[in-house]
Amino acid sequence: MAQLEYKNLLDAGVHFGHLTRKWDPRMAPYIFMEKNGIHIIDLNKTLACLDEACTAIKAIVRSGRKVMFVATKKQAQEIVSEEARRLKMPFVTDRWLGGMLTNFATVRKSIKKMGQIEKMLKDEETFKALAKRERLMMTRDKEKMERVLGGITDLTRLPAALFVVDVKREHIAVAEAKRLGIPVFAMCDTNSNPDLVDFPVPANDDAYKSIALITLAIGKAIEEGLMERKQDKDDARMAEEEEAKKVAEEEEAAREAAKLAAKYEKEEEA
Repeated sequence: MAQLEYKNLLDAGVHFGHLTRKWDPRMAPYIFMEKNGIHIIDLNKTLACLDEACTAIKAIVRSGRKVMFVATKKQAQEIVSEEARRLKMPFVTDRWLGGMLTNFATVRKSIKKMGQIEKMLKDEETFKALAKRERLMMTRDKEKMERVLGGITDLTRLPAALFVVDVKREHIAVAEAKRLGIPVFAMCDTNSNPDLVDFPVPANDDAYKSIALITLAIGKAIEEGLMERKQDKDDARMAEEEEAKKVAEEEEAAREAAKLAAKYEKEEEA
């Protein structure tokens, strides 16, 4: 993994926390100092936590499971959705629907319904047969569903982990994941409670540059996990092919030996 350095974090403004009066005392171990009424995050702790989070997330992805990206704040939506699409991972950037994890079966039904509407709109005959009002309603429904569920259409089972930007804003997602025992990787600012998540990364969760830097670092770890999984699959396939070849050779040798034995027996009889 391309190692992030102290200077990269400093340049992106990862160290800027919230006003001291807005802080959460549970973030105290990750705070370096107070300056001009603002808490400054200890970037050495950020680097250590990010390294730990990247190692854990890489192991999850390597085992062939999915990581869901959750970021509904405006400055995080674009970078998070781009990175998730690039990695072919599920994401939620518009609005977190209550029960998206705990009531996953119902969410799957909504995704199915969205697929059916899409199919109907693509079929020209069916589309023309509909009344103008019905067409309008269907198009609106599709747009609304796509906005909220578009990032999780390929999700057939619950994700193995969550990557969250701003624990305080996404508290419902964090609570649902905790209830289901799904590990949460999250950016925690000085006004957040790091105890709610499994892998907190103390960082400024309001600045675009800071969000982008941490998201791309997590994305890089996921990418490495995917590459290692592909390598593992290739190695396993090669091992299987070699084993099959070995077995075929052994069988061939056994047949040759049987032929020779039969030949000698005939010669002896003669």
